Amino acid sequence: MPTRWYNILPDLPEPLPPVLHPGTKQPVTPDDLAPLFPMGLIMQEFSPERYIEIPEEVQVIYRTWRPTILYRAHRLEKHLDTPAKIFYKYEGTSQAGSHKLNTAVAQAYYNKMEGTRRIATETGAGQWGSALAMGCRFFDIELKVYMVRISYNQKPYRRVMMEAWGAHCVPSPSPDTKAGRDMLAKDPDCPGSLGLAISEAVEDAALRDDTHYSLGSVLNHVLLHQTIIGEETRLQMEIADAYPDIIVGCMGGGSNFAGQFIPWMRDKLSGAKPDLQIIGVEPASCPTLTRGPYAYDFGDVAGLTPLLKMYTLGHGFIPPPVHAGGLRYHGMAPIICHLHKLGLVEARAEHQLATFKAGITFARTEGILSAPEPMHAIKVVIDEALKCRESGEAKTILLAHSGHGHVDLGAYEAYLSGKLEDYAFPEDKLKESLAELPEV
Repeated sequence: MPTRWYNILPDLPEPLPPVLHPGTKQPVTPDDLAPLFPMGLIMQEFSPERYIEIPEEVQVIYRTWRPTILYRAHRLEKHLDTPAKIFYKYEGTSQAGSHKLNTAVAQAYYNKMEGTRRIATETGAGQWGSALAMGCRFFDIELKVYMVRISYNQKPYRRVMMEAWGAHCVPSPSPDTKAGRDMLAKDPDCPGSLGLAISEAVEDAALRDDTHYSLGSVLNHVLLHQTIIGEETRLQMEIADAYPDIIVGCMGGGSNFAGQFIPWMRDKLSGAKPDLQIIGVEPASCPTLTRGPYAYDFGDVAGLTPLLKMYTLGHGFIPPPVHAGGLRYHGMAPIICHLHKLGLVEARAEHQLATFKAGITFARTEGILSAPEPMHAIKVVIDEALKCRESGEAKTILLAHSGHGHVDLGAYEAYLSGKLEDYAFPEDKLKESLAELPEV
């Protein structure tokens, strides 16, 4: 298991656009973020250091499930009759069932070191909320989770997981915050969104002296913690005497995808592997990189967060209620957006029914019931493998698999019974939400 996280910031070919204060529109300083985050995480957000040592207390907990397994998808290759070699790094073996635990444990640790007694956070599909619930329990920190309402209803056992680890979980929009009450007054049946849940959690943290806010994706320090995935994979593929030609992952905020590809990006930037193809996949119903403009926007609906330069559908955009709740976010990690703008990362969008078809194929060949989020990446992996069958090229494809779908069986049942809906991109909502982009 690697003992350092890799920080790509000093290796970027162009500096990352600065994060701006929502009031002054000037670059934020560490002191600006201090009311929300512990200084240990704030320093990582801006760190010029290429590698950051993983604290021993964090390593001890990591070792209860890391390193995770790198698989060769022999049965899927045979089913597709492709000369391609397909590998997948599977993060579903953590206690919480996904990659989210890599940063949840780290964030809980740094909060504990600064005496934080309580944390407020949001969660989409519940993977982040359940992971942070476990992390907070290990470090004896109280946790309040605002879970996007549609996922709260679709995935009740994620809530049960959080409660089993001692967290308090409520559906968002909730009556517990002004942001939630305002939305409920406007639309009592609002399905919620990650942007709205973030507003509630940030408001909660800002109004209490004993509480910090925690985010499970998007920010630089979160992507930093996830690079243990790619660093492990590099060591494992070296043992397998293999190197990827294509890396594929799903994108919501982008932390699992980035955690896999960022350690490989070193080779693309240095010229050691200039033709490495890196593909991020998002829902066609919430196509941030493939349809949104590259602009400064808030990370939340209420406009409480700093302004991030990212591809965005507008902070007021409420995505359709697809089962991939972790991908229903209007923005994307600034690092991924920056690399996409520079032409170093590709983006594709896939429809829900097509991704579930791919997920069923993966389950029936590899035996793993994937969460709806990584099904998006599986769809593109299959597409690329079939291209290899047509061309005869024996490319090596690496899938960043973020976690299992054991609490998503209701979605599987809907698909297998022919009742799963597909959703088109709501063009009318996009025009309205983009009109609310802040002036910078």
